[in-house]
Amino acid sequence: MFDKEVTISNKIGLHARPATFFIQKANEFKSTIWIECENRRVNAKSLLGVLSLGIIGGMTIRIIADGSDEQQAVETLANLVITEFSE
Repeated sequence: MFDKEVTISNKIGLHARPATFFIQKANEFKSTIWIECENRRVNAKSLLGVLSLGIIGGMTIRIIADGSDEQQAVETLANLVITEFSE
C-alpha cells in the first residue's frame, strides 16, 4: 500500500470536470485506489463516490493505492491535483 497527502489548490475543488478527469486517470491503473478526506474513504474510480466527499479548494486529501502499480498511481494522481488538473 502506498499513499500521499495533497492539498486541493484550485478554487472549485474536485467537482464536475476535475473529478471526471481524476477518475479517468485513476482508471488507467490496475491498483485499487481510494481518496480519503475527513475520515471518509471512497473508491477513486467512482464518480459518485468522489463527488460525495464534497472536496473544495484548500482541503487536504489522501490518495491511497494498493496493487502492482500503486506508487505510480498515487504519484500520478497527486501530481494531477498539484498541477490543478492539467497535464
